[in-house]
Amino acid sequence: MSHLNTNRKIKRQIDKFQKSGNIQKAVEACQNAISENENDAELHIKLGDLYMEWHLDIHQIRQYVDDAITEYQRALESCMNSSEIYFKLGMAFYYKHELDKAVNYFKLALEYNTKLAEAYFMIAQVFMKKGDFLEAVESAQKAVEIAPFSSSRAYYLMYNVMSLSPARTKWYQRYPKLIASVLTLPFDKYARKEFINRLSYVKFLPVLIKTSIMIFFKGFTPEVLDIYRETLDKAPGFVELYINLGRVYYELKRYDDAICEYKMAIWLDSLNARAYYYLCQLYEEQRDYDNAIEICSKLIELQPHVADFHCKLAQYLYLKGDINRAVNHYQTAVTLNPGPEWTSVVAQTLGFIFQENIKNLDAAISSYQCAYQLNPNDIDIYLNLGNVFFEKEAYDNALAVYKKALEFAPNNARLHCNLGYLYWGKGNTEEAIKEYEKAIKYDSSYDIAYNNLGVIYLDDLGKVKKAIELFEAARKYNPNYALAAYNLARSIAITGDKIEAAKLYQIAFDINNYTKELDPADIEEKIQDLFT
Repeated sequence: MSHLNTNRKIKRQIDKFQKSGNIQKAVEACQNAISENENDAELHIKLGDLYMEWHLDIHQIRQYVDDAITEYQRALESCMNSSEIYFKLGMAFYYKHELDKAVNYFKLALEYNTKLAEAYFMIAQVFMKKGDFLEAVESAQKAVEIAPFSSSRAYYLMYNVMSLSPARTKWYQRYPKLIASVLTLPFDKYARKEFINRLSYVKFLPVLIKTSIMIFFKGFTPEVLDIYRETLDKAPGFVELYINLGRVYYELKRYDDAICEYKMAIWLDSLNARAYYYLCQLYEEQRDYDNAIEICSKLIELQPHVADFHCKLAQYLYLKGDINRAVNHYQTAVTLNPGPEWTSVVAQTLGFIFQENIKNLDAAISSYQCAYQLNPNDIDIYLNLGNVFFEKEAYDNALAVYKKALEFAPNNARLHCNLGYLYWGKGNTEEAIKEYEKAIKYDSSYDIAYNNLGVIYLDDLGKVKKAIELFEAARKYNPNYALAAYNLARSIAITGDKIEAAKLYQIAFDINNYTKELDPADIEEKIQDLFT
């Protein structure tokens, strides 16, 4: 009897230390008690709980999760059928970031207690960490079915996931989950603990204000970096600090460190869209498109209604050569239509892909017409649409589009250049010359207009001297214009200066290695013809 009284006294003392916030004293008292009774499972569980509390304290730098696991495992030796211990082991492995082990222990806990709602919720949390939001909701629903009046966190998880896709869930489906989360908070002990822990972050508000002022006046300096790191030492669970720290590392060009901080923020909060966004941007700037695609895909899972995210993913997929998937996401962005001007640009991008990559001219025309409906004052739409009609040999349609554009952009050099090319293709040399001359008038450095007009004078009119002047002007304004050098060489060859012509052909050949404007075999053949 005296032994039981002693045990109760020791446990009350441990509880007293714990409630007063002196975890170290509580741990020491518990360790002393275990040294006298090593087979007391309750003491091992208590010590494990104390280590976990110490481990999760935002003010602690040291880590005690392994110590907690050891104590729970010792308790398990004498209580093999305890769902409580299996659950606590699952929690410890969850916080140790060993998710598969955590799930195994949660499932073991459910084998011994099928009504353990908290185990279902923690399995849902694991699915959230892994980005499997559908499975997360299913597990959270099981928790709610078992404990509808004490599953505040499960309700809130479902609300969060449903809020990520308003296109699929109506407000009247989502908000009851939020209301239920608030109403059941007082009866969910784990939710209460989380709520109290979050309140403890308020004390760090002055630090955030101070660093914001420093960044505003001095930029991202190493001093700001030091402040964030010192604060994280005091509050290692503060997600926003990891994001802020990542931004500072990024501005200081310490990209690997920035990536680590963003990943840590995502680990702590798998729904943090800002962390995903910044990480995605960083991978994009590093041209690491594989990782950019992976992160952007997660971002779209979080916020599928944001058109810009679909546009970004489409861009990465296009750069990786996955044209069909890129088209799908561009089309989704157009459907979401956040604004007519922005969406018009995306529709034009789609038109370009259909025209240049997929070779579906009808689809390209449809995309450009969609862009026109959204922003009829964008001259680029007319130019692109006219080009597609020209490529399709629908010359009258192309001419109609260009003339329509001239009504509000009569001085646009590109428009007149395209008209010149159209008239030239239709065999109307006189009108083509007029349009090219207008293009040069409105843009005196327009290299393409000089070159094309030079070809007309050389090949159609036989005016070699005038052609040479035009080709030289094209090269003056664009020294890396292989086609202009090639055409100038053709003109010079006609005058009989084979040496100069050969030099120009060689220049065209060298430039063409980079610009790929011509078939190199054609240039080599021209050089050989000079001396045969």
